[in-house]
Amino acid sequence: MAVQTAEMQGMNGFRQMQLIVTPNFPISAFLSISFTHHTSILAHAKSYEARTFYIQFAADYKVKCEDLEQLMKDDLFGHQGQLPNNFKKTIPNQLQAYRAIKMFKDEYLLNYINTEELFVRDKDRDERVIEQGIINNVKNFIMTFGRDFTFVGNQYHLEKFGIEQFPDLLFFNRELSALVCVELKDGPFKTAYLGQLAGYLRILDDEVRKPNENPSIGIILCKNANKKFVEYVIQDYDRPMGVATYKTSADMDDRLKSLLPSIDDLKGLL
Repeated sequence: MAVQTAEMQGMNGFRQMQLIVTPNFPISAFLSISFTHHTSILAHAKSYEARTFYIQFAADYKVKCEDLEQLMKDDLFGHQGQLPNNFKKTIPNQLQAYRAIKMFKDEYLLNYINTEELFVRDKDRDERVIEQGIINNVKNFIMTFGRDFTFVGNQYHLEKFGIEQFPDLLFFNRELSALVCVELKDGPFKTAYLGQLAGYLRILDDEVRKPNENPSIGIILCKNANKKFVEYVIQDYDRPMGVATYKTSADMDDRLKSLLPSIDDLKGLL
């Protein structure tokens, strides 16, 4: 009996998986992930577009099947490209603007943050805990955040006219060829955050960006935000910015939270 080539085996796999092969179908990605990955994708992703997305994602990041299942439950595909932003207005190259829009999600799951340390009243401490959790798990954060990110540093030192500034997280994205500045906010979105981020981006472009790189992009990562309001106010800024939200494993049902004693009560018991 003739030995099947990888391509022939792949075509049989397409038929078994009931996948339609189009000119843009990620054939090499399909062949590089396991049968278990494929069955999981079929079980959790219902549309053709979602299935091809997860096939390519699993191949690109070499994601374990259990991790991929969690990402599908969190609807990674559905959150892609939904970020409130001003990229079309502030990035002259429309292809670059489209890439930036597709690069970021509107919500991220940071389930590796130490949830016990978040139950404190000091807002600045909360943000530092989240920042440290991301740094300690930067590989997971980058996998969640998107493709081709390189971590540059946290509390990155900037200075202009003797005034020091310290953006929370700084990345470089190869596909966008741009620095990406991420500001963490433990609480709801505030318009003042946009002004702060715009200042960081101005200094980054003037002092850090290389001549061959595209303008820096800023992302505010906060606990919650009204997307329509963000889209309304962000258009007045001339720096590429977007606002995303995040969840941690500390985000539990409000009813369950109400059953827990307050911090003051716990202190009293101690």
